[in-house]
Amino acid sequence: MTNVEVSNLCIRFGSNEVIKDLNLEVHAGEFLVLLGPSGCGKSTLLHSIAGLIDVAAGSIRIGGKDMTWAEPTDRNIGMVFQSYALYPTMSVEGNLSFGLRVNGTPKSEIQRRVLRAADMLQLTPLLRRKPSQLSGGQRQRVAIGRALVREAGVFLFDEPLSNLDAKLRGELRRELKLLHKNLGSTMVYVTHDQVEAMTLATRIVVMRSGNIQQIGAPADVYERPENLFVAGFLGSPGMNFLDGKLTISAGSAIFSALNMSLDVGAYDFRGPAATGQDVILGVRPENLMLQHDGAWEAKVSLIEPMGNHHVVWLDSGGTSLSSIVSGALSVAVDQNVRFSVDVSRITLFNRTTEQRL
Repeated sequence: MTNVEVSNLCIRFGSNEVIKDLNLEVHAGEFLVLLGPSGCGKSTLLHSIAGLIDVAAGSIRIGGKDMTWAEPTDRNIGMVFQSYALYPTMSVEGNLSFGLRVNGTPKSEIQRRVLRAADMLQLTPLLRRKPSQLSGGQRQRVAIGRALVREAGVFLFDEPLSNLDAKLRGELRRELKLLHKNLGSTMVYVTHDQVEAMTLATRIVVMRSGNIQQIGAPADVYERPENLFVAGFLGSPGMNFLDGKLTISAGSAIFSALNMSLDVGAYDFRGPAATGQDVILGVRPENLMLQHDGAWEAKVSLIEPMGNHHVVWLDSGGTSLSSIVSGALSVAVDQNVRFSVDVSRITLFNRTTEQRL
């Protein structure tokens, strides 16, 4: 197993500084997911680790060795891209073995690696087929297998599932998860899909505008977002936000919004909070409950059936909120309802800095 250390990394394209002073350590054997919107620098960071992009400053160490200026072939990595990039005239076996044959790997070793990768990725019955005879999911498995046969120290994935339909993405997510469990290899995975990030990652790195916003286990990032951006980016639907004021007196803390008040005295503040401070209360849809005796009132504006649950959209004083309702639904569009929030699951943000309080 191999670790990766990125120190004070800067990457520029002309006068545009895409990444500045970025520091990141990928632990040996972990599945690290780089998550963020398009243009946030996640693929650029991955490509710099792979040696496909020159850095302006900083260093990249792989397995304890300085690889900042090493050629991609010398970095002991396996890379899987968004496009399959398979050789159309070669069989699956030919595609899997091509890189090894070019490098002069002995035939017996090539056969061992190809058969091992084919077995792990359920490609054994397809070894004689050409890419044109494969489905999209099968082609992507061949692309993954081509990286696996290198038996690299680090595997890099650049949005490998984005060209697949939802069902295939779900199937290959499971296969990648099992693959990591069986191999125990270090994997770095780029995606803008939060479902992929939450299901695959040992740790998630949330990026924005070339900067790391938060690093942590999926549950920690989801439950305790560092700032408003992370809170809004993770979750489907995203976190609900309520603008209000915080009043602190005699050891109590009250959040006021929508002509109602909420006791937040049990909230785990990071430091002293100021009374009268403008804050934003964040609450996940699953923690906003429709209740007959709820403290706040709203009108149902939209209902989205999702199979085993419904997403109920509310309009409360011009503020749009969402609630996840499991089981049978007892409300209708345009109906007035009452709701409450689970105070133990809220997050408070400074409205000016957008950082967690």
